[in-house]
Amino acid sequence: MSALEEDGSSISAQIAIEAKLADGKKQRGGGRGGRGGGGQSREVLVSKALSRLLRHQAANAGIQLDAEGFAALDEVLKWGPIRSLNVTLAEIKQVVASNEKQRFTMKLNSSITVEPAPSDDSTAPSHYLIRANQGHSIKIESAALLEPITFEAGNVPSRVLHGTYFAFWPAIEESGGLKVMGRNHIHCSTGTPEEGVTSGMRKDAELVIEIDVEKSLQDGIQWWKSDNGVLLTEGGEGGILSTSYFKKVTGRNIDVGVLWEDGERLSGLPEGIKGKVPSGKGPRGGGKRGG
Repeated sequence: MSALEEDGSSISAQIAIEAKLADGKKQRGGGRGGRGGGGQSREVLVSKALSRLLRHQAANAGIQLDAEGFAALDEVLKWGPIRSLNVTLAEIKQVVASNEKQRFTMKLNSSITVEPAPSDDSTAPSHYLIRANQGHSIKIESAALLEPITFEAGNVPSRVLHGTYFAFWPAIEESGGLKVMGRNHIHCSTGTPEEGVTSGMRKDAELVIEIDVEKSLQDGIQWWKSDNGVLLTEGGEGGILSTSYFKKVTGRNIDVGVLWEDGERLSGLPEGIKGKVPSGKGPRGGGKRGG
């Protein structure tokens, strides 16, 4: 069994779930202005469809991403699940600007040669490029998409945290650390949701793993920072961030004591702590177990 990233596991299963939500105006509320499958707002449906395409499905959809992960917006709007929602340029701009976790970046397409030159108030989708800031399973060069975290750059964060669940903790210990799963990176944050950090840790995470980022950097582990502030690493050999880098592991809302400290296991989960697989993360929800 393997560790689950904060933003989900089992990419194919998540894609299938989101496809049902985004697929077609025939769904109740699927058109503009309504609420879609599962009572989700239209903005959420559009955001999920964009994430699904730009993080996972661009190659299968025949949409080319450049070295920085950007896709032509006019091509994005033609993709079936997005086209079926009748998504407009104005809605895309709204989703990019208002998304709490700042999942997307949009910019003008500098390769367009038209007169007058494209501007921020252009109404032509072909004048724009869009990308997901992190969370990819399709291969993207980290150096082109992300800011490297290095001692030389002086941007090593004082805290690096990873959120996980009681249900997945035994698998994390058994596998020897956190795994990238089906994605390119393990996702971490600089703080918890209670501290106002909106990206890098799920709001319902039950355990907090503090990572010794300095030690891992000294050992050659690469770290990156996305445009929306998520801290990312490919881990070491086999895509694993070893438990030897677990600086401290504690409960987030339930006191379970200190499970690990300075790379050493101190105790297991207390008796009576039941690991309930979060919605969408286990077999019933289509996801794998992990951290």
